[in-house]
Amino acid sequence: MIVDVYNLQGEKTGTVDLPESIFAAKINVDLMHQAYTRQMANARLGTHSTKRRGEVAGGGRKPWKQKGTGRARQGSMISAQFVGGGRIHTPKPRDYTQAMPQKMRQAALRSALTVKASQQAVVMLGDVSMEAPKTAEMAKAVKTLAGEGRVLFLVPDKSEKFAGVVKSARNLANTQLLMANYLNIRDLFRSEKVIIPLASLEVIKSYLG
Repeated sequence: MIVDVYNLQGEKTGTVDLPESIFAAKINVDLMHQAYTRQMANARLGTHSTKRRGEVAGGGRKPWKQKGTGRARQGSMISAQFVGGGRIHTPKPRDYTQAMPQKMRQAALRSALTVKASQQAVVMLGDVSMEAPKTAEMAKAVKTLAGEGRVLFLVPDKSEKFAGVVKSARNLANTQLLMANYLNIRDLFRSEKVIIPLASLEVIKSYLG
C-alpha cells in the first residue's frame, strides 16, 4: 500500500509502502470490540464501596414494639428502608480486569489500523525533529495535515531527538500525543486522524509486523 509522506509544512516529500499485514489486514469487528471492552474494563479502579447492614453503625434495639402501634413491624433502624440504613445488593470493591492473549490484541490493532487506512485517516510524516519547541508551528502543522478533528500523534520515543516535538504538541487542543509502542485500540477509535512519522512506523512494525 503506497501512501504519500508529508513534512510539517504539509508538503509532499515522498511515498512509503505501508506493510499490508498491518494496514491491509482482515478486519475483525468482534475482535476489535473485545479488545476495546477489555481496555475499558482494565481501566476501572473497582474501588466503589457501600455499607451493608452489618457495616452500618447503630441499631441494637427494636425501634418500637411489635404490636399495637399501627405501624409495620421493624427490628432495627439500620435496615435498608430507613435513612442511614445499610444498603442491599450494592457495589463492593472488585477487580474488573479481563485477560486477552497478546496475539489477539495485536490482531485487533491491525484491524483498527486497517480501518483507519481504508478511511484515508492515516497521515504519514517524514522528519519530525525540531530544534526548539514551537507550539504555534506545531498547531499549524497538525491543522494542515489532519484538519480540525481529534488527532492521534504517534511519537517514536522520548529521546532528545524528538523532545522538541513532544513539548510542542503535548498541550495542543484535540491532539493526543502517544508513544508509538503504547498504541492502543481505544485511542485509535477516539481519533479521526492518525499522524504517524516514519520513525514511529518502524516501531509499529517491530511489534505488529
